[in-house]
Amino acid sequence: MLKLLHITGLWLHFLLPSVLCDNLLCFYSPMLEKDKTPEFVVTECPPSKVCFMADGRYGNHSVLSARGCMAKKDCSQKQKVHFKGTTYTVSYSCCDQPHCNSCLNIALEPLCLTLALVTVRSLACIFLYY
Repeated sequence: MLKLLHITGLWLHFLLPSVLCDNLLCFYSPMLEKDKTPEFVVTECPPSKVCFMADGRYGNHSVLSARGCMAKKDCSQKQKVHFKGTTYTVSYSCCDQPHCNSCLNIALEPLCLTLALVTVRSLACIFLYY
């Protein structure tokens, strides 16, 4: 019973602040060349910020990308960015749903449902064995 309370406490400790603060969860990846595979990290955006996807172009070629959080007023802008000695034109597009700036062009709702079911099943197994 003590382990059950411990596990429940851990879940509440990690999940409750995100639910109460209602901050947006987005993927983060620093500016990288498109041919490199980014390691996405989930980050919690500060209040009033949204998820963004950045596309860095050199001429007509899309060569850089990044993900993260930014102020909504800065969305849909284009900036000149110096990266490794070259100037690129970076455009930003934003979205305001959890994890909406993933590199996948699929709806995330089925993925979230699957992850929730796997989590519930895993927790049920833990509770049954203790």
